[in-house]
Amino acid sequence: MDNRPIGVFDSGLGGLTAVRELQRLLPGEDIIYFGDTGRVPYGGRSRDTIIRYARQDVAFLRTFDLKAIVIACGTVSTTALDVLAAENDIPVWGVVEPAAAAAAAATRNGRVGLIGTQATIRSGAYERCIAQAAPRTEVMAAACPLFVPLVENGRFRRGDVVVETVAGEYLAPFRAAGVDTLVLGCTHYPLLTEVIGHCMGPKVTLIDVGRQCADAVAGHLRDRDALGQPGRTGESRYYVSDSAEDFSRLASIFLRRNVEETVKQVEIWNY
Repeated sequence: MDNRPIGVFDSGLGGLTAVRELQRLLPGEDIIYFGDTGRVPYGGRSRDTIIRYARQDVAFLRTFDLKAIVIACGTVSTTALDVLAAENDIPVWGVVEPAAAAAAAATRNGRVGLIGTQATIRSGAYERCIAQAAPRTEVMAAACPLFVPLVENGRFRRGDVVVETVAGEYLAPFRAAGVDTLVLGCTHYPLLTEVIGHCMGPKVTLIDVGRQCADAVAGHLRDRDALGQPGRTGESRYYVSDSAEDFSRLASIFLRRNVEETVKQVEIWNY
């Protein structure tokens, strides 16, 4: 039994899709969330910059007495997970391995698509993990750099001409290649599920990396008897590196509920 909170971070607000799943699966757990909204997106940054930012994010979270850290960011998971895991004395989990395993299990024709940030695609991390689970699987990968800023600006709904046009261009090669499984390799992308699903068609399975990660984390904590005291109600606290004023409005979209908790701004450069 361990009542300490779980720390979760992302380059912006996309990681809240993983928080939503953690809250659903583990309602008794406390969660500390940090969104680096002042420096989003990470996807186009160099590896050294991503690692530097991620270390600062973790340094802030470690000011709390955590039992684990969840990297709810595809870019950081593919670029800096090994570094962060080696530097910390508590478990550090990313989104890649659970989603890769789910994709390998889901595909029927051995053709898997992967969309993510430029850094995620550049890393090749998903391809390596999928190859380990299913060596004969073909993986087609492409960066979708406009998706994160569109989501962060509320442009993710069916009927929005801009996001539907962008999605149509990005996803056309995957349709042509006949993939039957598509990994949404960024925790922002689940908000685009309806748009992406409409583009790809009902026969294509979409893999939500935040959901897969939350499932894995919940399993790990149960296996280690590291969940909080039975019957307790978990609390979530939210921190951002830019203005907190718009957080509640945008966070309610990611969490699918009204956000009434206090949100605090952090000077992340101090860490």
